[in-house]
Amino acid sequence: MEDRIINTPLDNCDDSNCTFSAKGCCNKLDVYDWLSDINDPLAQSRYVEVRFKNTRKGIYENNLDLPLQVGDIVAVESSPGHDIGIVSAIGQIACYQMKKIKNLRLAEIKKIYRKARANDIKKWQEAIALERPTMLRTRELAEELNLSMKIGDTEFQGDKTKAIFYYIAEERVDFRELIKRMAEEFHIRIEMKQIGARQEAGRIGGIGPCGRELCCTTWMSDFNSVSTNSARLQELTLNPQKLAGQCSKLKCCLNYELGVYLDARKDFPENASVLRTKEGDAHHIKNDIFKKQMYYEVRINDIPTIKIFDVDTVKGILEQNRKGILPENVFEMEKTGSRSISYTDELNSESITRFDKAKKPKPKNKNRNKNNNRKPGKPQDGQPKTAEESKPAKDNNKKEQE
Repeated sequence: MEDRIINTPLDNCDDSNCTFSAKGCCNKLDVYDWLSDINDPLAQSRYVEVRFKNTRKGIYENNLDLPLQVGDIVAVESSPGHDIGIVSAIGQIACYQMKKIKNLRLAEIKKIYRKARANDIKKWQEAIALERPTMLRTRELAEELNLSMKIGDTEFQGDKTKAIFYYIAEERVDFRELIKRMAEEFHIRIEMKQIGARQEAGRIGGIGPCGRELCCTTWMSDFNSVSTNSARLQELTLNPQKLAGQCSKLKCCLNYELGVYLDARKDFPENASVLRTKEGDAHHIKNDIFKKQMYYEVRINDIPTIKIFDVDTVKGILEQNRKGILPENVFEMEKTGSRSISYTDELNSESITRFDKAKKPKPKNKNRNKNNNRKPGKPQDGQPKTAEESKPAKDNNKKEQE
């Protein structure tokens, strides 16, 4: 866990005069306290949220009324022994975090023992150092037993008495023999926890197609299911190569704006796939949800024509169809909010050469300048010489022979 940093050095520090804190660390499990500017003297201090490695966090009871702040390292109750965590929320924000936990019973909430001491921190650091070699050794044991599973991560408890092994498997795996061999070799209590492809991608990290770090790596801790209906409602092309993330599942960001699209689609009519007119049946192609426009295609004289209607116009045509009326000249009328376009217009508007500069026309007569620069009496190249021009050459030849 990269954020488990201690501001206070452990050298020359005893349990009485040192306070350990992890303030200033950046972690996706941090909770933004938007009530910090409000001084509420009656704010509760009984329940505190504590975070651990990966996406694990929980609510604990501060029954000793310890003066805790966000970032303090505390020792909390666990089974067995105790665990070390970092306070992530206190006060009223912790109560709001409790409401997000389903089936939470107050009687089952565990307690906070104390603020972490120097001995607790040293043992915690030793446990963190054991995580990677233990994970690699466990992978070797799973490979020896021919188990179709992958050990993704290991998390030791603060007192080194228990470890959680996160694994990925496509099918059900019988790892009873693996647990026996792990317990014999590591001498700890073992808990196996299966994670999905989304959690694995968040643990590994990476850069998304948007150019930013993956949401599951930076801030997401709860993974909601994403269906193809989310993409269909947003008028997106159902292309699995573009809609799938690095976990090979549908991108979580498809749910971010889904509520806005659902609210905007309330004004669109239902069962509007076909509009019946005297020119022919117009078939629905797509919607421009935020402009509240609908695209329809009709074939007039075997020529496909696309027209854009606003929502109110479509509702009016549907109402006429219910009454058995076929409107006339629907694809010829020019109304506000509707216009017809053809395929050639769309292709020309998206031409890749529309930003190129116009080239200057070249001169038509290239030989005009050559004729002007020619000396008088000198024939042009390629023209025969006259008889008078050829005589001096013969005379000169005779003199050379004499």
